[in-house]
Amino acid sequence: MQQITLRGRIIVEGQCKAEALVSAKPLSFLGGVDPANGKIVERNHDLRGEYVKDKVLCFPHGHGSTVGSYVLYSLAKKKLAPKAIINQTADPVVVVGAIIAEIPMIDNVDIRRIRTGDTVEVNAYTGVVKVLRNMET
Repeated sequence: MQQITLRGRIIVEGQCKAEALVSAKPLSFLGGVDPANGKIVERNHDLRGEYVKDKVLCFPHGHGSTVGSYVLYSLAKKKLAPKAIINQTADPVVVVGAIIAEIPMIDNVDIRRIRTGDTVEVNAYTGVVKVLRNMET
């Protein structure tokens, strides 16, 4: 097992340990994520067909309408939201959504060092992200 420690800026406090879901593309929660089931439906997105539920969702930044904040909140109320969000650059729409949904969030992290399927420990009290990778993957 390999461990990588990354540091970032705390946006929303909290902590969790979950499987990473990593995208190289920005994500919009309005129109990009189905609020009924948490499935990524954004056209031409590299995570299209994946579900955000219980994942550490890693993507460069958000884009789109401010209504995306409420989609994230709605997902949390339905227990379909990610366990945490890691961005390279925090977008106001995603930040507001994470705040009202109480989803731990960190930015200023090089998400290229995280792979989908890695186990990620997010400590958004200290700004530390530990990536645990099985050497076989």
